[in-house]
Amino acid sequence: MNHATPDVGAPAGTFTQLLSSTRRGARLARLLTVTELRSWGAPDDLTERAEIVVAELAANAVLHGRVPGRSFRLTLVYDAAAGHLRIEVTDARGDAYPHRTACGTEGDALRLGGRGLALVTALADHWDCVPYPPGGKTVRAALSTRRETTP
Repeated sequence: MNHATPDVGAPAGTFTQLLSSTRRGARLARLLTVTELRSWGAPDDLTERAEIVVAELAANAVLHGRVPGRSFRLTLVYDAAAGHLRIEVTDARGDAYPHRTACGTEGDALRLGGRGLALVTALADHWDCVPYPPGGKTVRAALSTRRETTP
């Protein structure tokens, strides 16, 4: 169910989509994010950062939040006037929350996974995880347009 609903006359756009908890669903989440943000006229820098954040959060929803037969939900809320984007990825596993880990620790170079949330931390203004009743969770990330400063 696609609900791309930018309000006429309002600077905000909202998009919500249920996606299969598969690698294909995670890839589609990334592609839909880019398509929606471009249609809303979001700056390229914001779109590029959002693409990576959604890719990581959707991959986590598929890898760690998957419940057979259940989808994950992608929600984007963009306020052009404020230069603010909220990304939400909701999955069905409320018992498996993401953990913030320190990067650069011994053995990090040999690990195959676990760097995705470090990317989210680096690219988003902030992120958190909240329960999604009755048994899921939502990982939320906030991004804003970067203001250019002159020296």
